[in-house]
Amino acid sequence: MLVIHTIVELRERLRGVTGIALVPTMGNLHQGHLDLVRIARQHGQFVVVSIFVNPLQFGINEDYSKYPRTLEQDCKMLEQCGVDMVFAPSERDLYPQPQQVTVELPPIANELCGAFRPGHFRGAATVVLKLLNIAQPCVAVFGKKDYQQLYLMRQMAAQLNLPVEIVGGETVRASDGLALSSRNQYLNAAERTEAIFLYQNLVEIRLAIMDGATNFFKLERQAIEVLTARGWQIDYVTIRAQSNLAEPTASECNLVILVAARLGRTRLIDNLEVVREQ
Repeated sequence: MLVIHTIVELRERLRGVTGIALVPTMGNLHQGHLDLVRIARQHGQFVVVSIFVNPLQFGINEDYSKYPRTLEQDCKMLEQCGVDMVFAPSERDLYPQPQQVTVELPPIANELCGAFRPGHFRGAATVVLKLLNIAQPCVAVFGKKDYQQLYLMRQMAAQLNLPVEIVGGETVRASDGLALSSRNQYLNAAERTEAIFLYQNLVEIRLAIMDGATNFFKLERQAIEVLTARGWQIDYVTIRAQSNLAEPTASECNLVILVAARLGRTRLIDNLEVVREQ
């Protein structure tokens, strides 16, 4: 497995390589990332994993400075998974000058997580566009846990006519249902035990919808009240259309329940897709 740190060397090494599948990450890898690598292998012949903690997608008072950097450990995991190349650039190499050119995203980027993390998706889309231009993959793989991000990356690729297929990987969960996340390690023992209730609330909402419930606002408010009573600080619990993340019409069958909430000092996100019968 090659570990590359500069754009110049990456382009040189990839010259003439076809069937590149890219998995963009910020490192501190877990089984969810490794599952994305498995999916990338199914869609391409040469798997590249990028590891870069992107300052553009962190806001003021967010955890950029303390975000875990575990490159050596990450590389060992990726080598065992048969990854062909790791691209771990420095901030200076990826941003040699202040990044004044950024990606302007659709208005939905300012809703949901975007409302609580202004500029986050602009920063994420900008670095992903850079990585796509640098590596020139035919496929890029993102996890469905970051559902809004996956939607926006697909929109960027489609609307900017990028020659890349954006593939989504299903959320990987712990045995008790908690979605795997690099930020789970911030949870103390009591918080980790409590964290499973986020997913359990999503399951309860999905069951209610499958049983015929149509008052989505009521389902959202009930979940917020339950979680708040347990000590969570809620950013949002919402039911949206899968196709465009807009509030669903009465006839919409393909739905997604999205949640973002804080437990102690840790912000967790999760989602669950629902398909209603017509």
